[in-house]
Amino acid sequence: MQLDLKSEKFKGLTEEIAAEKIKNEGFNELPSSKPKNLFAIAFGVVKEPMFLLLVACGTLYLVLGDVQEGLMLLGFVFVIMGIEFYQEKKTEKALDALKDLASPRALVIRDGVEKRIAGRDVVTDDLVVLQEGDRVPADATVLYSINLMADESLLTGESVPVSKSEWNGSDKNTHPGGDDLPFVYSGSMVVQGHGIVKVTTTASNTEIGKIGKALDSVKEEPTKLKVEMAVLVKRLAIIGISLCLLVIIVFTITRGDLLKGFLAGITLAMAMLPEEFPVVLTIFMALGAWRMSRKNVLTRKPAAVETLGSATVLCTDKTGTLTKNKMTVTQLFNGEKFHSVGKTAEFPEEFHEIIEYGILSSQANPFDPMEKAITTMGEAFLQNTEHIHTDWQMVKEYPLSKDLLAMSRVFSDNAANKKTIAAKGAPEAIYDLCHLSDSQKEKYAAAVAEMASAGLRVLGVAKAMIVAENLPQIQHDFNFEIIGLLALSDPIRENIPEAVRECYQAGIRVIMITGDYAVTAMNIAREIGLKNPQTTISGPELQAMTEDELCERIKDVNVFARVIPEQKLKIVNALKRNGEIVAMTGDGVNDAPALKAANIGIAMGEKGTDVAREASSLVLMDDNFSSIVGAVKMGRRIFDNLQKALGYIFAIHVPIAGLSLIPVFVADWPLLLWPVHIVFLELIIDPSCSIVFEAEEEEKNVMSRPPKDINEPFFGAAKIWLSCSQGIGILAIVFAIYFFGLKMGYSEMEVRALAFTALIAANIAVIFSNRSWTRNIFQIIMTPNVAAKYVVGGATFFLILILNVPFLLKLFQFERISFYEALVCVAAGFSSIIWFELYKVFKAQPEKIEQD
Repeated sequence: MQLDLKSEKFKGLTEEIAAEKIKNEGFNELPSSKPKNLFAIAFGVVKEPMFLLLVACGTLYLVLGDVQEGLMLLGFVFVIMGIEFYQEKKTEKALDALKDLASPRALVIRDGVEKRIAGRDVVTDDLVVLQEGDRVPADATVLYSINLMADESLLTGESVPVSKSEWNGSDKNTHPGGDDLPFVYSGSMVVQGHGIVKVTTTASNTEIGKIGKALDSVKEEPTKLKVEMAVLVKRLAIIGISLCLLVIIVFTITRGDLLKGFLAGITLAMAMLPEEFPVVLTIFMALGAWRMSRKNVLTRKPAAVETLGSATVLCTDKTGTLTKNKMTVTQLFNGEKFHSVGKTAEFPEEFHEIIEYGILSSQANPFDPMEKAITTMGEAFLQNTEHIHTDWQMVKEYPLSKDLLAMSRVFSDNAANKKTIAAKGAPEAIYDLCHLSDSQKEKYAAAVAEMASAGLRVLGVAKAMIVAENLPQIQHDFNFEIIGLLALSDPIRENIPEAVRECYQAGIRVIMITGDYAVTAMNIAREIGLKNPQTTISGPELQAMTEDELCERIKDVNVFARVIPEQKLKIVNALKRNGEIVAMTGDGVNDAPALKAANIGIAMGEKGTDVAREASSLVLMDDNFSSIVGAVKMGRRIFDNLQKALGYIFAIHVPIAGLSLIPVFVADWPLLLWPVHIVFLELIIDPSCSIVFEAEEEEKNVMSRPPKDINEPFFGAAKIWLSCSQGIGILAIVFAIYFFGLKMGYSEMEVRALAFTALIAANIAVIFSNRSWTRNIFQIIMTPNVAAKYVVGGATFFLILILNVPFLLKLFQFERISFYEALVCVAAGFSSIIWFELYKVFKAQPEKIEQD
């Protein structure tokens, strides 16, 4: 069958018709889980321990006859629901944006032009180009195919791929399964060949829609960090419950009031309950993934964000990732002499045949960048000559295989049984097909070496003629004659050398893996600044090596050339055996095992297959190496900020718990904090740890320090102790105000007002101080963070109201204090961070000397 993309049959829909169809038919997506409504979120809050404690406190106050305080505490339930609702919606919005990006993509023909779109934008009657590794976006009829085979196991349960035939114009659509059907089905995977199909049904009307299987790409799975946090929360909860019971018993014995004992116990439980931990983790992961998507990196597996900060090796493809993937034919060799393709219109006749057969051996509407470059050159120089054969009909294609890196296409020129065969491929494969003599091989090998030394990608081109009705099974059975060589260049992306430098600065090694020649690979490696660019391992060498040999050699080799995708798995395993944390890029079906085996599999979003995307942890939306480096930077920022947030939670909970606990053990001392105070503090703590710290920009040294040890706990004993030390500092200062206030004759309510003012001031100070563990407080204040301004401004405003409005003074059990007294308390609260600021300065000194 002749494939003429310029014919009406293959012109496809217009953009206007497609937009109209989306409006009428809806998007091509299956119904997914609906967003949580207000009642679902409210029910989620009802199950929270903090909610139950608030309700218990409110009820106890009502029982004690304190209606005002009881109703206020129950009113806070709605405030907490509001915060929870806002956080839930923000997280949901981020995840929805990711799901849209994660949906399979489709290559469609619209207005006669190929265009890659999201699978959800495919409509009925769309023409979709299917290639090996693509996931079929909708049920469709096959109009054109070459060796098209699909894996329909998702629908039929049969693991054996089935072949597809072209539609004869009359066959009716039937159920999936069985060979030679002219229909493909949504969700199935193209495992071989290519073709063009016309969409018949989308969304819920497809076979997979009828079955009702939802394909969710963004799945939540328990990560190492979640497990660590769960253990920490469990331990803190056990300690909190034990102390709560102790407080109830001691209070009842020392003061003889069981109901107030329960209130004191519940206050302590609220002070110690680490309910922020799971919320913070969820918000940071969801918003972190959303932030990364804005940097052209889609997170498919949450664990990848954790692992990014620990990556020690980045293994990257060359073509399209380090280079622009916009190839042009740069040089030709016809067996006797070279021709450099310039910008002039001059193109000697003696080189025409190389391009003529290069075009014939390429797809009519190529997707491959090298084939596009050859076709473009033909359009520029050979248009309207006898070298362009639009009237020839292609009758068979011999695809590229791992055994023979060459492809051939057979054409009939309408003469009786006379057929022309055009082949192109790796020069060695073309030598093999043409059965060249040793002297001919040497001559061509010298030309290849010269071209490759300039960083060019070299292909051999050959032709054959045959007069026969039946074609042979393999390419070797043709009598090929070599025509020449063509060399293509693919310039590196402008920002790659800087990105590689940044990787080395961050302690991350970069390895380039390519199917190109060693000379080409070394040339590119030098250009982008890789270490040891002169040392390479080739695919054949790699194949011959044992695992132990490779583990030894790979320690100082950063360039792998002439590597086939299956060998990437061997490279990943060797690096992992050496204790490296490996990030690996890939785009093809054969890359999937290596992507799965790597600690972080990174699939290409533009030229990558759906198989590669589904095997990966991250998807690079722009196929740019710099975006990977940006993702590492973002991953480190997310984890730095998460550590700061958890550090702050520990730091502020220590004084709250201490101030709730200590007065209980002395009968003469009044209790300092009651549930209303804890609730007010929580309204500052919750948005601080989930919004303020999440929005904080990265530290200046984020990419100038080595990767985090993967086995090191995220928030280990040393960090917990450091954070708790900040809390102990606050506790000491606030308790000193409480103790000396009582000694100096201040009333219980005045002392409570003084201590609470100091506690709020210390809380604000510790928010600012923990925004950075490397910059001092003055640098932090000068660094913009809008969320911090709102939280701190709100806390200050409400504290002023509480200290001045009679109704609130009564509610919080305060007495009015003077401006001077409040100022002293604020100063005392802020002084609690002095030691931590000094610690940051002294800690920074050895690091600075080390960097210098």
